[in-house]
Amino acid sequence: MKITKAAIWILALAVLASVAGMARAQDEKKTTHQKVRTLTGCLHKDGDDYTLVSKTGDTWELKSDAVKLAQHVGHTITVTGVVSNAAMHGAKEDAKEKAKEHGVGKDSTEHGHMTVTNAKMVSDSCSS
Repeated sequence: MKITKAAIWILALAVLASVAGMARAQDEKKTTHQKVRTLTGCLHKDGDDYTLVSKTGDTWELKSDAVKLAQHVGHTITVTGVVSNAAMHGAKEDAKEKAKEHGVGKDSTEHGHMTVTNAKMVSDSCSS
């Protein structure tokens, strides 16, 4: 069986494109897998616990030694920080996404824990 040069080139290009696509997918981590994240939402306090709630209903339990969160309670803020157990958080969110594809937990939102390193007030209220 004789393979033409054109067929070899087409096969080589297909393999190269496939490898490049896989490498790009690994480089571009999903947002849910990132160790450092920036989030915006309304800051709430319950006892000693701080929670950031986004417009989409995502909830994040926040802690910080670097930022005084108390002064932002009831405000819309943008925080940047380190996600606790980022790899495990990403895997959990992937599982929730797969469940949604199969009709389970369609309304589930992201929930995580973060150590805040920076905060910026967006609005002095939580109304939209």
